[in-house]
Amino acid sequence: MASRMHATAALAAIAMALAAGLASAQVPLPKSGSCPSGYHTSGNYCTPSSANARPAVPKTGSCPSGYHTSGDYCLASSANAKTAVPKAGSCPSGYHTSGDYCLKN
Repeated sequence: MASRMHATAALAAIAMALAAGLASAQVPLPKSGSCPSGYHTSGNYCTPSSANARPAVPKTGSCPSGYHTSGDYCLASSANAKTAVPKAGSCPSGYHTSGDYCLKN
């Protein structure tokens, strides 16, 4: 349970960096079950299969608006989907609640 929480926190930090424009490509996700569409297994991670891979976040309840279930993940319906991070308490400034996530405004 603690490692899953640590992974969720790490993914939230990565997603926030993406939202801030510090990175432009999708990043590997810790593997949990089957990888989302557009990703493949590499070690203990789901790695984007191309530079055009859509954003994905680990599924923790209902997916946010603009995302759908793909394996054990929520996968963006388009490449330009709003950034989603798992919700932990209230959403940060510039984000709103969508499902069990905070979605960038």
